[in-house]
Formats: sequence, structure tokens, C-alpha cells
Amino acid sequence: MLEIAIVGAGLCGLTLGRELAARDVSFALFEARERLGGRVLSVQNPTNGERLDLGPTWFWPDTQPAVSRLAQELGLERFDQYDPGSALLLSDPDEPPATRATPRLHAGAQRLKGGMASLVEGLAAAIPQEALRLGCVLREARDRGDHIELVFDAGGEVVTVAARRVVLAVPPRLLAEQVRFTPALPSADQAAMSATPTWMAAQAKAVIGLSGPPAWREAGHSGNAFVVHEQAVLGEVFDACDASGATAALGGFFALSAQMREAFHDGLQMLVTSQFVQLFGKALESGEPQMQDWAKEKFTCAQADLDASDAHPDYGSHALRQSRWGGKLYLGASETAREGGGYIEGAINAATRIRDQLFKPREDSMMATALAPASPGLDNQRCLERFGEWVASRQAPTFASYRQRLNYALSHGQREQLTQRAMLGAMEAVFIDALAVLDELPFSHDGVAVERGRSDLTPKVQAAFDGFIQALLDAIIDFNRTSCALSNFPEEHRLSKDYISTTLRDVGAAWREFSLSANRLLLEKRDAPNTADA
Repeated sequence: MLEIAIVGAGLCGLTLGRELAARDVSFALFEARERLGGRVLSVQNPTNGERLDLGPTWFWPDTQPAVSRLAQELGLERFDQYDPGSALLLSDPDEPPATRATPRLHAGAQRLKGGMASLVEGLAAAIPQEALRLGCVLREARDRGDHIELVFDAGGEVVTVAARRVVLAVPPRLLAEQVRFTPALPSADQAAMSATPTWMAAQAKAVIGLSGPPAWREAGHSGNAFVVHEQAVLGEVFDACDASGATAALGGFFALSAQMREAFHDGLQMLVTSQFVQLFGKALESGEPQMQDWAKEKFTCAQADLDASDAHPDYGSHALRQSRWGGKLYLGASETAREGGGYIEGAINAATRIRDQLFKPREDSMMATALAPASPGLDNQRCLERFGEWVASRQAPTFASYRQRLNYALSHGQREQLTQRAMLGAMEAVFIDALAVLDELPFSHDGVAVERGRSDLTPKVQAAFDGFIQALLDAIIDFNRTSCALSNFPEEHRLSKDYISTTLRDVGAAWREFSLSANRLLLEKRDAPNTADA
């Protein structure tokens, strides 16, 4: 019997597998595909031999420390995304694109030499080959009391595996649609899994490489472009050259929906090439575009993901981060991460969280050990200080979240209330995270007064956010004024007082909901302390 079985050999499963191998734990890593990496996919371009990313491309060292740390541990070479401060804007299909200033468009993004698959290869190298089992599609998980029984379809053959503990490092929505649990998971868990969109599941990406140097750089262009007219094939294009810049390559995110991509399937390659040519010249005609439609990947895209909204999802549901079946079953994947959810950072953070759950006693959580035994008042003061430090640390990531949501909306053809939606989404996400942090802090409720249903701790928790929203708004206003992508949207480019007032009203409603939820959480912790997982 295995000590631990991991299902899913994406970055979460591989990161955890590396940890288990270092601890000499008996485990196996099962993957439905015939390759490792999940949504990480780097392909060799036939024109120039460069390896280009059709999955994740970037990470941001300023706000994603886990990726930076792992890349350093693996000895991977990283380099800055080419970002000279300009981009093309194509707003009319019958007119040439215009050039706009775009300071720090990619917000300090970096890439890995050899593509993101270098990360996959570095992790896999630390895992014994006999522990890697490809082509194993999970069909059922059964609680057998002292262990879990997993039923796989391995090339048409039914394979049953027993393990004392199981980690499902698979997007939660896929589990909800494709895996049977015996006994069935509680309805609240099933609802949380089904309600969690799989990041980039319904999206598609194209890359193209040339044999010579990037002509656009010689012409003074950055390789960055936004296409915002209604006939756009690619909504956002970027320079995908290697670190040296010696060989030309571009990447782009499709503006067409999954349904439209299917309708234009036969001519899609021609349309992609035409889009690249219209932006950066006839030299692109000699390249051979490569495309990846993640909506067609049955081990990435659930049926519900095809109808996903254009908003950036909020991840890190508390329910998805708890163990099940008496501490034998754990859910992983980037979508379960409270910080960096959906991104590579989230996948690594999810693996770290599961590692701690597997090997650290519950009462010895990271938060609890930081707080030495003391009087209730002192304990609470330390909890509040910890919470305040956490809130302060979220300023830069929240602004980054705003920018990511804004770019996501632009590349998917949204035209209205861009700033309002992106700011509200970023703030709602940080409020969700804040509630999870509060839930983990060991507040003492001895001597804490409750007046008219409000805990005396609530206003102290609220105080941690003093100035947070205004600082974010100031950064957004400054960014929008210099944004190339927003220059075609006057209302978004220079925010009016009425627009700002409307946006703050929506954020204020989210703030009130957070405050009520935080107060309710504190009261529940006082009246009914957390118990062990079911």
C-alpha cells in the first residue's frame, strides 16, 4: 500500500512529489495525460527551434515569491520580459495600428529560459521515475476506513490503487464533473468544487517564430499590441523572443470565444497569421503559427468552464483547503490556493499548504506557533499585528490583481465599466483572503465584549485596512492615465468624479459585506471553536 497517492502531475502535484521524494516517503504520482505539466506546455517552434509557451508564460517576482524561490532552487535561468514601454493599438480593422506609451505594461514579469516546461523538467528530475504513472484517468475514490481506494482507467484497463492518504491535485471543477466519490462528499463541498472555475480552461493561445531577428524591434516596436475592434482574432500580443533577442517570436491570446474558434477552425491558422502580419509586417508570413485551444482539453476544461464569465475568478475557498475523510483526502491544484490562485504561484502554494497539512500537527500551524502563550489580551494584540502585516503586504499584489483583471477583460472584448469591475474584483478577492487569514488566527475571546451583536475585535480588524482602498484607487488612476490599452476608452483612460464615485460605492458595499462577515466569523469562533476536519 502506498503511503501517499498524488493524482495530477501539473505543477502542484510535481512540487508536492519533489517534497515527498526528499522525505523518502512511499508515494506515486498519477497523471491522466501522457505527459507531465498539466497546463504548462512549451513547444518547439519548427521555424526557429525556440521553445515557446502555449500555457503560462510569465511570473512576477515582486508579487510571486514562491515561483522565484523554486526557480532559484532548481538552478533555472530567468530573464525579464522585453518591455520597452510602448505597444500598438489596433482599434479599426481597416486602419494601421497606432503606437501608445505603456510604461511597465508587464509589471516586471519574467520568463524562464527554455519556457515554463523547464520548471516541469526540473521538478520531475527530483522524482523517482518509478513513481510517475502516466495515462491514468481517475474515475472513482472510495473511503475504506484506514485507507482510500482509487480506481483508474489506464488505457482501457481498470487499475485499483490503495493509499493511506490521497492528494487530488486536479482542478476542483474537473473533480466534481468527472470523479465519483464513495461515500459522496458533503453537498457544500460539491457546490464549492463546481463553483470554482478552472483558470484559462476555455482560453486559447497562439505563438509564431521566425528564423531571423525580430524585425519589429529594429523598427522601434516592442512586440506588444492590443486589438480592440470587434473582428479581433487575437486580443493581446506580446514579444516572445528568447533572452538574447536573437530569434524572433510572438505570442498572442485569442479574442475569439471557444465557440467562434470552433466555427472558424479550418481557417484559424490563416486568420492568426493575418493578425500578426497586420500588426508587425509581412515578415510574419514566413512563420508557422502553433496554437493550443485549452477548451478542447478534457483534462483541463470542464463543461461548466465553457460558460465561464469574463471576470477573473477568485480562488482559495476555505472549504477546498480542508482535508476530508478523517484527514486522508486533500484537494490541491492552483485554484485551491488563497494567494496566487490560478497562476503558477498558486500551484506551488497549494503544494506547500498540503505538505504542511500532511506533516505538521494541526495545532502546530504556522500562525499558531508564531504566537507564544500569553494573556488573552496579548494574544489578540499579536493576532491583530499579524493581520495588519498581512493586509499591508497585499497592497502590491492587489494592484497587480487589478491589472491582470483589466488585461483579461480587454483581451476578451469587454468594453464597459472596465476599471469599476477590475477594482471591485481585486478588492473582493483580498476581502475573501482576509477572512481566511482571520479564520486561521488563534484569537482569544476571553474578556472580549460584544455589544449589539458586534465583537469589540471587529473595529480593530477593520482598522488594518485604513488607507488601503484609497491607495489602490490612487495607483489605478495613475496607471489608467498612461495605459495604451485604455487610450481608446476615454471614460477609463481619465476617470471622472462620477465614475470614481460609482466605483467606490460598489467597493464600499463589498467592504460592508466583508465587515459583517468578519464580525460573524469572530462571533462564531467565540461561540463554537473549530473542530477537527470531518
